Amino acid sequence: MRAQAAPYHGSVPNLLEVVRNPIAYIAARWTPSPRTVERAAFTALLMSIVIVVTGGAVRLTGSGLGCDTWPKCSDDSLTATSAMGFHGAVEFGNRMMTWVVSAAVGWTIIAVRSAKPARKGLSRLAWSQFWVVMGNGVVGGITVWVKLNPFVVAGHFLAATALLTVTTLTWLRAREGDTSPRPLVGRPVKKLTHVLTFFTACLIVAGTVVTGAGPHAGDSSDVKRMPVAVELATHTHAVFAWIVVSLAVVLYAGLRVMDAPMGPRRTARNLILILLGQGLLGYVQYFTDLPELLVGLHLLGSTLVWIGVLRVVLSTRERALPTESAKTVTGAESPVAAPLAGSATRG
Repeated sequence: MRAQAAPYHGSVPNLLEVVRNPIAYIAARWTPSPRTVERAAFTALLMSIVIVVTGGAVRLTGSGLGCDTWPKCSDDSLTATSAMGFHGAVEFGNRMMTWVVSAAVGWTIIAVRSAKPARKGLSRLAWSQFWVVMGNGVVGGITVWVKLNPFVVAGHFLAATALLTVTTLTWLRAREGDTSPRPLVGRPVKKLTHVLTFFTACLIVAGTVVTGAGPHAGDSSDVKRMPVAVELATHTHAVFAWIVVSLAVVLYAGLRVMDAPMGPRRTARNLILILLGQGLLGYVQYFTDLPELLVGLHLLGSTLVWIGVLRVVLSTRERALPTESAKTVTGAESPVAAPLAGSATRG
């Protein structure tokens, strides 16, 4: 007689469990190192910068209505077609970047959720990225529906800045532990960082007004602009820029006088360098009639300024670094002391 095959006793995934909660399924079977969590968070941050720059490229190339509807690219096609030409390809390419950002955010959520011990605060930050991406996608669709209304376009950029904020905070928090923060500077300095943050936010909002009133409407057709004189909007933006630079210099001087730790001093110094470069670029683009390339670089600079300010704020305190968990060959978890190089206070 033919021998019967022996029954298979290997590990078979519970498909119902996988479908019901795939993230929990992965987390139960994988423990990333703190370095892996940090890299995932940095990837999401990098993609949030890229989506801002590609969104700017859509505007600066006049491709804002390259896809004239949403969520489809046109009434007859989900994607851009050759008949839509260059502008359709640029606008549709920027829409596809949303999926790249979503993938980076998803990777961050999985890595943070799988970290052990669980980091609930970091997990909330990671999930907030998802909701901001979804919300900004809807705002982007509304932007097309209202034919690039400058106020909606400004809201679209500010929503992208919100994503930049949560990805930056997630990255910075991934580089430190979850113990109670220990202040590294006095209360006056801490308050000064809050004032710096407020005026930097005002600077960014003023920048959207300059863009909304300026010549780069995002499409070659007659797009309405904000009812503000470009000169007034530009001068107001410059005033806020000088306030932010002055506050950053005062902050750095105060940190030096009080002999603050190197971490806050380094981040404050780096912020001043970014601000000076951004300011120089701003004046050059103004006196050269806003060439598209310089405007795009200035847009990139605005993301670096905001990241620099957030780093300054979080550098004024420190938390113990997370420990790295490792699994033995038998699958049991055993903590291994493997702190990351540096901390939230490093530059």
